Amino acid sequence: MTTLVTGGMGFVGSHFVRAACAAGMHVLILDDLSGGASPSLPLPSGATLVVGDIGDRSRVQTLCREFHVESVVHFAGKIQVGESVKRPELYFDVNLMRSLHLLEAVRQAGISNFIFSSTAAVYGVPEHVPIPESAPKDPVNPYGATKLAFEHALQAYGDAHGLRWAALRYFNAAGAHPDGTLGENHEPETHLIPLVLDAGLGRRPPLQLFGEDYATPDGTCVRDYIHVCDLADAHLVALAQLKAGRARIVANLGTGHGITVRQVLDAAAEVLGRPIPHQIASRRAGDPAALVADPSRARELLGFVAQRSDLRTLIEDALRSRRGGLV
Repeated sequence: MTTLVTGGMGFVGSHFVRAACAAGMHVLILDDLSGGASPSLPLPSGATLVVGDIGDRSRVQTLCREFHVESVVHFAGKIQVGESVKRPELYFDVNLMRSLHLLEAVRQAGISNFIFSSTAAVYGVPEHVPIPESAPKDPVNPYGATKLAFEHALQAYGDAHGLRWAALRYFNAAGAHPDGTLGENHEPETHLIPLVLDAGLGRRPPLQLFGEDYATPDGTCVRDYIHVCDLADAHLVALAQLKAGRARIVANLGTGHGITVRQVLDAAAEVLGRPIPHQIASRRAGDPAALVADPSRARELLGFVAQRSDLRTLIEDALRSRRGGLV
C-alpha cells in the first residue's frame, strides 16, 4: 500500500518523504513544483513523483486507485502570511478550494486516513502563552483562516464519512536534514534562520530586525522553533495511530520553549564566527510578541517529544544545507 504525499517536494514534505521511505513505506508524491523544487532532484528509494495539481479531482482519484493509496499526508499549500494579506484569492483557492477537491477525491477513492499540515496561525494573537489546542481560534490573516477552514472540513468529513484525520499545528519549522542534502528553498525566503544565515554569509542584504521594544526578555519577538526532522517523525507517529484506528488527532507541534530573534542572531554569529549584519526596523503589523506551543497533547497522544530542536542544532543543520553538506 502507498501513502500519497502532496507537496512532497517542499521543505517539510521532502523531509517526511525521506523519513517515510527510510521506514519502508511506499510514497507517491503529488506536487506542482510551484514552490521552486526541481523535478530532477533525486528521490529516495520507494518514492515516485507525479507533477500535478491537488485540485484535479479526476487525476487524484485515478492516482489513488492506480497506486493503491491507503493514506494521505497533505503538505501542499501557500505559506506566506504577508502574501496572503495581499493576495487572499490565491490562498482561498489553493489552501481551501483545491484542498477541498483533494479531500473529496480521496473520499471517493475510499481512503480513510488523512493528515493535514496545519499551523499555529489558526490561533491569531494568543491570549495566553504557551498556547494549548483549546485556545481560541481567531486567525488574523488569510493564511491562518484558510488553514482553520480546512480543519473544519476535516471534522465534518470525519463526522459524516468516518474519515480518520489529524491536524498537526506547526509552530516555526526550522533546521534541515543533518546530512545537508535537504533544506529550505523558498523564494522569497521569509523564515528567520535561513535569512539570518544568508545575511551572515553575505548572500543577502543585512537582516531586517522588526522591532526591539516588545515585552520580552530582550525586546525582540519570541518564537517556538521545531526541527523539520522532528516534524517528520511526528507525522509518522500520527499516521501509525490513524491506521491503528484513532479517529481524530489535533495537536500542536512545538517544543514549549521560546527563543527570541536576538538569541537566534547571537547563536548564528557564534556558529559562523562572525557577527550577523542587521538593521533595526519598525514592528510589522500583526506580529505577536510571543508564540510558543503547549506541546503536552502531542506528548500525551503521540508520545512525541522533539529531539533535534535545540537552537544550535537548528542553526548548524540549516547552515550545512546552505553550504551543500559542509559546515
